[in-house]
Amino acid sequence: MNVKSRARIGAVVSAAALAVGAMAAPAVADPSNGFRVLAGAGSDTTQDVLNGLGDSVDGGNTVASYDATGTATVKTRATGCVINRPNGSSAGIDALRNAVDNNTGCLDFARSSRGPADTSTTDLTWIPFAKDAVTVAVRGDSALSNGLNLTTAQLHDVYTCSLTSVNGVALTPLLPQTNSGTRTFFLGQIGVAESAVGTCVGSMQEHNGEALDSAGDIAPYSVAQYIAQTGGIVNDRHGATVLGRVNGSAPQNADGTLNVDFTYNRDVYNVVPTSKLSNATIASTFAGSGSKVCNDADTIQLYGFGVITNCGDTTDPDLKGER
Repeated sequence: MNVKSRARIGAVVSAAALAVGAMAAPAVADPSNGFRVLAGAGSDTTQDVLNGLGDSVDGGNTVASYDATGTATVKTRATGCVINRPNGSSAGIDALRNAVDNNTGCLDFARSSRGPADTSTTDLTWIPFAKDAVTVAVRGDSALSNGLNLTTAQLHDVYTCSLTSVNGVALTPLLPQTNSGTRTFFLGQIGVAESAVGTCVGSMQEHNGEALDSAGDIAPYSVAQYIAQTGGIVNDRHGATVLGRVNGSAPQNADGTLNVDFTYNRDVYNVVPTSKLSNATIASTFAGSGSKVCNDADTIQLYGFGVITNCGDTTDPDLKGER
C-alpha cells in the first residue's frame, strides 16, 4: 500500500472516531441504551439504516447494530463478548461465522452489501431487505466531473491501470478496504478480479468522500449512502464529491431518490445462521415480507435505499452459503 493510501485510511479512521459523538439524528453510532436481543455488525453501507431500524423496531429493544468503524473493539453482550470491530461485509460475515462455530452467542446477524461468495454450503442465509446502487464518485471541483459518464469497459481499464486519464485529468483510482462488500460488488460489475487490480489503485474507507482529496481521485460509492449523507440523515462525509453516470445511466432520479434501475444496482442483506431461521425473534425481525424490518419501508427509504418485492425472502438457494 502506498503512503498516500495509508494516510487516507488514517484520516478516515480518525474522522470516524470523532463522528461517534457527533452523528446526525436519527442515526447513532453504537447502541446507546444498553444491550439488545439481536447483535449485528459488518457492512459500512448499511450500518446507518440498521441503526435507524434498530431504533424503530420494537421501540429500540431488539436490534443492536455496531458501526463498521470507531473503537477497535465492541462489547455486544453484558457479559463477555468483547470482539474486534468488524469493518465491512466480509469482516462481519467472518465474525458471525466465528460466533456460530464457537457457540459464543456474541453475534446474531451480519450486515452485508454483497451476496454469498461461496454457495457450496447452506450454513448462512442472506436475507434481502432493501435496494442500493453503486456508482463512481469524483470531486465536483475537478475537471474530471465535467459530464462524467464512463462505460463498464472504461471502468475496467481504470482499475487495471490501462486508462490513466479522463477529461485531461490524470486518474488516481481508489477502492474501499479489502473486507468491503462494495469493493467485491463493484469489481464484479466491472469484470476485474481482485488479483487483476492495478498497482495504481489506492485504498480508502468506503463511502467517505473526504478521502477524495485530489483532482484525479475516483472511487465507487453507495448511492444510498450518498443520498443519506447529503440529505443530513447521517454524518455527512461526502466531502466535495459528486456522483457520475455509468453507461449513460444516472444514479439518482430527478427528485434525488435512488434510481433502482441504475446500471449497478444491488440488494443489501442481513445474514443469519440458517439454523436460526426457526428462532422466533430472528424470524419475526428479518424473515418474510411481513417481518418487522420489511414493514418499516419509511425508515429504509429515509436512509436513501429503495424498497424491494423480495424483502425477507429466505427461500432463494443462491442466497445460502458461507464465505
